[in-house]
Amino acid sequence: MIYLKNDYSEGCLPEVLDALTKTNLEATTGYGEDEYCLDAANKIRAVFGCPDADVHFLVGGTQTNQTAISAFLRPWEAAVGTHLAHIATHETGSIEATGHKVLTAFAPDGILTPEMVRDIVAVHDSEHMVKAKLVYVSDSTEVGTIYSKAQLTALHDCCRELGLYLYLDGARLGSALTSPENDISPVDLPQLCDAFYVGGTKNGALFGEALVIVNDALKPDFRYGLKQHGGMLAKGRLLGVQFGTLFTNDLWFNAARHANTLAARLQDGIVQKGYKLLVPSPSNQIFPIFPSELVEKLSEQFAFEVQSEENGFTCIRLVTSWATKDDAVDAFLAAI
Repeated sequence: MIYLKNDYSEGCLPEVLDALTKTNLEATTGYGEDEYCLDAANKIRAVFGCPDADVHFLVGGTQTNQTAISAFLRPWEAAVGTHLAHIATHETGSIEATGHKVLTAFAPDGILTPEMVRDIVAVHDSEHMVKAKLVYVSDSTEVGTIYSKAQLTALHDCCRELGLYLYLDGARLGSALTSPENDISPVDLPQLCDAFYVGGTKNGALFGEALVIVNDALKPDFRYGLKQHGGMLAKGRLLGVQFGTLFTNDLWFNAARHANTLAARLQDGIVQKGYKLLVPSPSNQIFPIFPSELVEKLSEQFAFEVQSEENGFTCIRLVTSWATKDDAVDAFLAAI
C-alpha cells in the first residue's frame, strides 16, 4: 500500500530521530523549561523576527488550538472561521467544549475574507448573542490553498478596526511558506497575527507544535491554561530537541519544500491526463476528481481520504510529505 493519505504517516526526519537518540540519556528539568526548549524558542523567534514573542511547545494541533483559543477568549466570546475551518469540522467540538462558539462563513476555497468577518460581526450585535472576538485562519487551508500577503494584511486591518484577534493555525505552515505561489515571509506573520503556531507534526517532527504569542495582552498566565488543558509535557525537552533540530540548517523549510515539489508534480500529471480538481492547490494537499469506479480501483493500491461523492464522481485528497518518494508519484500517475 502506498500512502498518500496524510503528511504524518511516517515517524520523523532522520535528523530529528538522531537528535532524540543522542540526547536520550541526558537529564534535564521538565515542563518546557529545559535548555533545549529555550534554544528552540530562540531559533523560532529569530526565524520569524519576533524577539519578544512567547513560544510554547505543545504535542498536537487540536490541543494547541483548544488551549490557545480558550486562553485568549472571555467566556462569552467566539471564534470566526470558514465552514471548512479545522476547529469547526475536525476537532470534535473542542472549542465549544470550553464554552466558546465557532461562527462560520461559507468559503469553498478555504479563504476567509474581511467581508465574511464583517457580516458575522454585524449579525452578532448584542449581549443576547456571543461576541465575535477571534478570527481563525489556516495557512495552508484545509483545501490546500494559501493566503497572499495582501489577503492576510486585509484581515489584519479588519481585525484591528473591529477589535478582534487574528490567530493563524500553522499545522501546514511550512508548506504554505515554501509554496512557489507564496509571497508571505516568516517575518510578516508576527506583524500581521496576534498569535500563530508552527506545525511540526505534519512537517517532519515525531510530534509537536510551537505556539508563538505576539500580542502582549495574550501572554499573561498562559502556562496556567497550558497545564489545565494537559498540554504541559513533563518531558518537554522532547519537543525542544525536535524543534531545535527542525530550525537548524533550514531543515523545516526543506522538508516542506520537498512535499510541495512532489505534490506539484502529482497535480500537474493528473491535470495533464484530463482530470479536474476541486480547487487548484499550490501546497502539499491536492484534491482531484475521478470517476468513482476508478477511485475504487485506486484504493486497492493507494491510501487516501475521500472528500466527497456526487453523480458517479469522487473527489479524493492526496497529501505528500517530507518522506514521499518520486516512485509513489510515478505509481499513482501510472495507475490513472
